[in-house]
Amino acid sequence: MSPDDINLLRGLVTVVSFIGFVALVWHSWSRKRSAEHAEAAALPFQEEQGVNRE
Repeated sequence: MSPDDINLLRGLVTVVSFIGFVALVWHSWSRKRSAEHAEAAALPFQEEQGVNRE
């Protein structure tokens, strides 16, 4: 494998990784998931069942 091939491969991996990252962020912050985000944000304030804190 020549150095040009390795650099091309590195560039392709970088571009594919960036596209995957953008897709993940897009999916995570879509409006369809806002209810799930609100539910997850409330978790620290909920009481645990079966835990006696006295």
